[in-house]
Amino acid sequence: MTAGRKGLAQPGRWVVKIGSALLTNDGQGLDQGAIAGWVDQLVELTRRGVEVVLVSSGSVAEGMTRLGWSERPREVFRLQAAAAVGQMGLVQAYEANFRRHGMHTAQVLLTHDDMSNRKRYLNARSTLRTLIEMGVVAVVNENDTVVTSEIRFGDNDTLGALVANAVEADALILLTDQQGLYTADPRNNPDARLIPEAMAGDDRLTAMAGGGGKLGRGGMATKVRAAKLAARSGAVTVIASGREPDVLLKLHSAEQVGTLLLPEREPMAARKQWIAGHLQARGTLVLDAGAVKALVERGKSLLPAGVRSVTGDFSRGEMVIMMDESGRVVARGLANYGAEDAVRIIGRPSQAIEEALGFMGEEELVHRDNLVLA
Repeated sequence: MTAGRKGLAQPGRWVVKIGSALLTNDGQGLDQGAIAGWVDQLVELTRRGVEVVLVSSGSVAEGMTRLGWSERPREVFRLQAAAAVGQMGLVQAYEANFRRHGMHTAQVLLTHDDMSNRKRYLNARSTLRTLIEMGVVAVVNENDTVVTSEIRFGDNDTLGALVANAVEADALILLTDQQGLYTADPRNNPDARLIPEAMAGDDRLTAMAGGGGKLGRGGMATKVRAAKLAARSGAVTVIASGREPDVLLKLHSAEQVGTLLLPEREPMAARKQWIAGHLQARGTLVLDAGAVKALVERGKSLLPAGVRSVTGDFSRGEMVIMMDESGRVVARGLANYGAEDAVRIIGRPSQAIEEALGFMGEEELVHRDNLVLA
């Protein structure tokens, strides 16, 4: 058993994505029995201490079935219509099955724009994290009804990876109709071998991946790309068969199931690397001596009370540089408030934020999880 497999056996946070072919039994309509089985497993995971976010495909495929279509249409408006019809059945199925266990669900429809626009990304992130804290299972899907280009080029494997980044998941589980990633397409190559474990960033994996099926937009190639995205925040990715009995519980028991794709860095190190190296600073915060000591010596978050001045034009979620009063750079991090709001709350205790702004966001100006020391 590898360290990566052992990690799956621990309490943590998982994003589980289920593909269209599984949910609709290869186009035969929603497989209610299979959905009930996956929900039973997800509920058991929560009882074992795993926080779960579900990313579910299937709205277009279910809509096609309800409308009597045998082939996925190419016209955007017909795809949008199918998604609108199918999303109704998809949500009903999950809600009814989680309700059997006394658990609440929430529908979260996102587009890739939501995950790339920094302000909308942070709003989505806050909502998802709040649902997790409340013990509510978020059922996430791409908002195919209103999106255009994403219907042609997007996929829920990528969305699952972006959600894993947003909620800082420990694992991204991609359930598909294959046993995992093979050295070649097992459907037409009898010599293809299952890859039990690899590094997510291994470029050779892309050459081994194939195309997608008639129902979904993804395939093994999108799953390999998703694993690389998930690895940015340190999440492991597992590609496994959703038809394997109790597949999620077997993964949580560290059984040798599917393909495990590992990140190069530990979660926090990966996130800190991303903050330190991949975002341009938009502003500067000058800190007093007490705030500098709290950050450097005690690993604390930056509170508004410890900030002397603010310069620059930055929005919530953008990078700022933190320096001491002599001009020495102390840290870099993501601001919880935009520049205008930051100016109004600096020097104040956190409990005075609502009075100053008329609303209460976060207590910290920069949270320690979004901060890397210089």
